[in-house]
Amino acid sequence: MPLVQFNRRLPILDRMFPEISDITDNMMTEDLFQRDNWMPAINVMEHKKDFEIEVSAAGFTKKDFEVSISDDVLTISAENKKEKEEKEENYSRREFSYNSFNRTFTLPKSVDLKKKIKANYENGILLIHLEKLEASKTEEKKKMIEIS
Repeated sequence: MPLVQFNRRLPILDRMFPEISDITDNMMTEDLFQRDNWMPAINVMEHKKDFEIEVSAAGFTKKDFEVSISDDVLTISAENKKEKEEKEENYSRREFSYNSFNRTFTLPKSVDLKKKIKANYENGILLIHLEKLEASKTEEKKKMIEIS
């Protein structure tokens, strides 16, 4: 995935107050606007015969994940809810946490969607294995036509 430069939210501030542009750079980041949108680290590896996608999502169980493909788009999502309640004589305490994410990837035409796609979750890593089409199937076939 190519690196994309941050699109400044308030470019007019740079023109009006150039001396504070460094301050606005630190303040106006995506994290400020999407503080609750946690995204796991993802590695995409391409090999000669397949693709592997690693999703670092510790704290989830395999039941928390949903992996699907629709119209050449791979969607990986997970949702995890935990609740804990303690009651003692003079107080009660209830704690909860909620984590979720949703990532989508447009698959290249070289992925063989007819073959079984494997997914495995172990030690906090979701590993998705996508096989490629055979080389002969991905190359355009050219048929020469004789002109009479």
